[in-house]
Amino acid sequence: MHDQVYSAERLNESLQSPVLALIEPLTLTRTSILSILRQELASIEIVDMATTRSLDDVSARDVRLVALSIGDKTIDDPAVEDDLALVAEYCPNASIALISNRDDEATALAAMQRGVRGFFPTSLPIEVAVAGLRLVLAGGVYRPLPIIELSKTPGFEQPYPRALASAYSANGDRNVPDRNTSDFTPREQQVLTELELGLPNKLIAAKLNLSENTVKMHIQHIMRKCAARNRTEAVLRWSGRLSGNGRDNGTNGASIPEA
Repeated sequence: MHDQVYSAERLNESLQSPVLALIEPLTLTRTSILSILRQELASIEIVDMATTRSLDDVSARDVRLVALSIGDKTIDDPAVEDDLALVAEYCPNASIALISNRDDEATALAAMQRGVRGFFPTSLPIEVAVAGLRLVLAGGVYRPLPIIELSKTPGFEQPYPRALASAYSANGDRNVPDRNTSDFTPREQQVLTELELGLPNKLIAAKLNLSENTVKMHIQHIMRKCAARNRTEAVLRWSGRLSGNGRDNGTNGASIPEA
């Protein structure tokens, strides 16, 4: 009797644990990714499957993220649209990350416009991909390319790339708070944008094609220009959420990883 109760408790705990669902039709590729993710993301249960149809088996679970491989297909491919619809049906509360053999701007932008929160070209280094998945699991949005070429957007005179699709409305209208960027170089503005997303130095370096030492140098310059003691304070001052006397507007608990 005791063993039955214990087994029931273990089953209930398993059903309540957060889940990442990996969908990849190629067995060798799927098992390779699965092996890496289980080592790197030990705090979440990872289940693998060949097709989105198998999501029905975990629809009652707490699926936090569905990582869907689409291979060479475009976002408007009927098969991809069907897969996205099934993910929405079986796991309505899950974020979606797409793994794609394509790394062009059109594919990435089309994915973000459909509510995808992570776009991962297969050309990414594995450590960058894992860091990006952690970001999406934490509620962020990841993609390695600028979401829009803002230099061609009316009202922008300096490069100001944004990684978050949510910074724009569906029709591309600007929805970003005004910042005083005149004191920062274009590269420092890019680093600030990534810092605001909470990205570590390694991921910032990979996204901007810089060395980690160069990223650290830019952060030091940013902190000095913001009269900030750390990177979190620099972002808060830049975004206008922290006044000059060091008191913020309810964001004392926020922190940005150092590396």
